[in-house]
Amino acid sequence: MISPTYLPTVAALSYKQIKPKFLCRIKNMKIKKQTRREFLQASAAASVALTFSNNAKAQNKNLSEPNAELREMTIGELQAKMKSGELSAEKIVEKYIERIRQIDPQIRSIVELNPDVERIAVELDRERKAGRLRGALHGIPVLLKDNIDTIDKMKTTAGSLALMDAPTPKQDAFLVSQLRKSGAVILGKTNLSEWANFRSTKSSSGWSGRGGQTKNPYIIDRNPCGSSAGTGASVAANLAAIGIGTETDGSIVCPSSVCGIVGLKPTLGLVSRSGVIPIAHSQDTAGPMTRTVEDAAILLSVLVGFDRNDSITSQANKAAKDYTRFLQKDGLRRMRIGVARDYWGKNAEVDKLMNDALDAMKNQGATLVDVKFPTLSKFGDAEFEVLLYEFKADLEKYLVQRNAPYKTLADLIKFNEENAEREMPYFKQEIFESAAKKGNLQTRAYRLALQKSKALTQAQGIDHAMTQNKLDAIVAPSNAPVWTIDLINGDCGGNYISSSSLAAVAGYPNITAPAGFLKELPIGISFFGRAFSEPTLIKIAYAFEQATKARRMPKFLSTFV
Repeated sequence: MISPTYLPTVAALSYKQIKPKFLCRIKNMKIKKQTRREFLQASAAASVALTFSNNAKAQNKNLSEPNAELREMTIGELQAKMKSGELSAEKIVEKYIERIRQIDPQIRSIVELNPDVERIAVELDRERKAGRLRGALHGIPVLLKDNIDTIDKMKTTAGSLALMDAPTPKQDAFLVSQLRKSGAVILGKTNLSEWANFRSTKSSSGWSGRGGQTKNPYIIDRNPCGSSAGTGASVAANLAAIGIGTETDGSIVCPSSVCGIVGLKPTLGLVSRSGVIPIAHSQDTAGPMTRTVEDAAILLSVLVGFDRNDSITSQANKAAKDYTRFLQKDGLRRMRIGVARDYWGKNAEVDKLMNDALDAMKNQGATLVDVKFPTLSKFGDAEFEVLLYEFKADLEKYLVQRNAPYKTLADLIKFNEENAEREMPYFKQEIFESAAKKGNLQTRAYRLALQKSKALTQAQGIDHAMTQNKLDAIVAPSNAPVWTIDLINGDCGGNYISSSSLAAVAGYPNITAPAGFLKELPIGISFFGRAFSEPTLIKIAYAFEQATKARRMPKFLSTFV
């Protein structure tokens, strides 16, 4: 562990020490039991840390759920009810708000409701009655991660108190304008790991100064993963129809998998990055977080588009326009899929569940080929070096454009120090301090690290494995049973598994879908592949989902003892 009084240079921090920003630190510690009173301080409520036992039984909170008829409703089902007149957008919004008021105090996934949401829903109902439908999401409530700009009365803060009084963004994030054009109702903003989990080596995923600690709706004292923690938890808990998360490495895939939903991290350049508070432009992307693959395909179709403020989206012209065309129940038939065996052998229970998933895929007509990635352990340090450089450059550019009161990393570091009781009650800002020391993006060390990380994950990584083995996609476990919330030691978990990094660093697509449960906790399965292979991945994920029907609703268990 790194002493809180020691501020190491980046050279002193190994990738394994820093990787919790995207996975979790493996510490194998015994957690000291605390009282609920001790944990409910400084707006970061979390339950006592407990350890799994083989014959444990879950304890149910018997949480009352209002408007239960909304549970598991899809975009298509909601649209059908609005078309028939059984429901209106206004009524749907009212019902979700009531669910949020009754349920969200238990999981703390939402930091703000849109004060104009009912007015917007009423206007969309008027348009429907007049025969004017904007698009596939007309009247559908969506939650946004609190690092996505909106030009309305809501705040965009990345979870930091430093941006609570920042000016309203000058325009919507491009993806938000796409949602509005399609008729979506922006219901509110969700909590996240502060600064997308890029502030400290000892953070707790899902904690922010603004929102406190988000919890996993399956077992309340378990972590929701991050950084899109609030979106994952809220969508899983049926607090909205759909949600948007963002990912640099694992921040869509991990919270989606541990919260038992579908998460789709698109190819870099498919969804615009403009108006999203950044970590690193070479890996950042937003993407759908939904309860079904079909809803993910509908939402992705809306998000994709060329944005003149983000030149990389010129590549979006290569992409499909309607991803629902690839929702085929026989989508696994004749697919040749590489099994990434590097991720097996870490957790026997996960291995068994994954092997059952592989059998289901074979039964649906897929051919499976074992593959290994010799470069898997070789790009981590280069990735993190890139993120440090790009974080400083990209965030400071965003802060200036936003005309925020704090315009540099040094300003934010000072703010955190001056507001330590509220911003740093549990962990510090070691990553901020390391990034602040970096030079500009012309620095040779940055350029070499970027070249290395991309080469090892693209040409020598995913592309090589797929060409050599003539693959359509690659499959791997998304996660292992998630760790207990621990605000003292931060994220930790013995034998934890994550397969997000290859696709994340490469900038390639990755979709996770529910695969089953271990000890009442969801386990996901990931399908990833070459750039712009979303159509193939959606085919595979949809066919797997329809064959297995592995998702089930959360029970809001208090703990597992």
